[in-house]
Amino acid sequence: MSKSLFSDPGTPGTSGSRSPGGLWRREIWETLCLSAPLAFTQLAMIGINTTDIVMMGWLGPEDLAAGALGMNIYIPLFLFGLGIATVVAPMVAQALGGRDFKGVRRTVRQGFWLTLVFSVIFSLVIWNGRWIMLLFGQEADVALRADAYLKAVTWALLPSLWFVVLRCFVTAHSRPRSALVITLLAVAVNAVGNYGLMFGNFGLPRWELMGAGITSSVVSWLMFAALLGFVLWDRRFKRYAILLRFWRPDWPRFRELFRLGLPIGLTLLAETGLFSGAAFLMGLISTEALAAHAIALQCAAVAFMVPMGISQAAVVRVGLAAGSRDAAAVGRAGWSSLIVGTLFMTGSALVFWFAGRQLVGLFLDLDLPANQGVVQLAVSFLVIAALFQLVDGAQVIGVSALRGLKDTKVPMWLALTGYWGVGFGTSAVLAFPLGLDGMGVWIGLAVGLAFVAVAAVWRFHRRAVLLPNGGLAVA
Repeated sequence: MSKSLFSDPGTPGTSGSRSPGGLWRREIWETLCLSAPLAFTQLAMIGINTTDIVMMGWLGPEDLAAGALGMNIYIPLFLFGLGIATVVAPMVAQALGGRDFKGVRRTVRQGFWLTLVFSVIFSLVIWNGRWIMLLFGQEADVALRADAYLKAVTWALLPSLWFVVLRCFVTAHSRPRSALVITLLAVAVNAVGNYGLMFGNFGLPRWELMGAGITSSVVSWLMFAALLGFVLWDRRFKRYAILLRFWRPDWPRFRELFRLGLPIGLTLLAETGLFSGAAFLMGLISTEALAAHAIALQCAAVAFMVPMGISQAAVVRVGLAAGSRDAAAVGRAGWSSLIVGTLFMTGSALVFWFAGRQLVGLFLDLDLPANQGVVQLAVSFLVIAALFQLVDGAQVIGVSALRGLKDTKVPMWLALTGYWGVGFGTSAVLAFPLGLDGMGVWIGLAVGLAFVAVAAVWRFHRRAVLLPNGGLAVA
């Protein structure tokens, strides 16, 4: 393979201004250039879920509550698998930094293998999600409504995770725009499909929540097929021949992916599980609290997609620097991502604080008397969400910067401690013994996120200090 084929203008060590200020400006610019399409891709992906939530709200508060519960079964498991799949990004980035191009193909191929294994396991859980809801004391009618959605959306899991593997592959090459275009088109297709299958338009049957699940599954397969087609067609990517000897086992690389990816998956599961656990707490309070939680959480999730995109850029930038053995560039890459993410989350916090009611109005009719209880609760939850916007962005970017160094085990333990020991514990205590109900749940979420943010950023700070003397290897 020719050297020019793999040249990367954003790789640490390339020519440009060598002054400290010039290096920092270049790093921030490279972070912005890579983060922008990644953030828009994340926004487009959450746009699919947001469309589902909005249209579920059109069906009524009961269907919205049931659909939210169903999503709180599916999404944590999907994100667990996504965490495992995203280990492809730092491994490919470090391989590119070290010019190990054969290792890139091995990583992508085994990424498909690993996500296939987890998809089979998780699909069984999603398919039987109704019994999980009943086990945790949810109302039988709500669980039955959610069951129709879950059985349909189960088929979206595998193609969604394979899409993530390919997205990590193209992102590590600083070429994420193909995934962005495909995801934007998927938002439109999903909206049209929902409008037809959920409400019986275009001569299609009215399948309500099940229609949303079916549309999600079809769209997920189309997204994967489109990105795979692009990778196999594009001149730069097709030379990797990522499907070559696809069924040939590569157990050393499989084990490495599993070893590094499992802690990432558990970290994401701990975070999303915290919000799913909060949804179950809300279900114990009231249906109104659960519906309001779904609205506020969806708003927070949309805002979170931007620092999520920045965090993916941090993985690549830190990984490239680590692969080229440039300790100073590792520090610049991580801190530049934190600066960019903090600036954005400050803006989103202000929007939540001053325009909460308008945001809730996107989901429910503000003038309908039957919706007033849900509206008031959702607005109050967004006030708390505004307060934890900064720490939410800092924690995901800090953890991701560590992943760029293949440091995944300690961040996992930080997440498990912060999200569940601190966050969920605080939510439960404030909500029930202290009688703060839904507000107590959201305050607990903020406390848990703050703990992880401080711990992750401090660990990256210590790692950046030690790198010049201690080397780049992470135990």
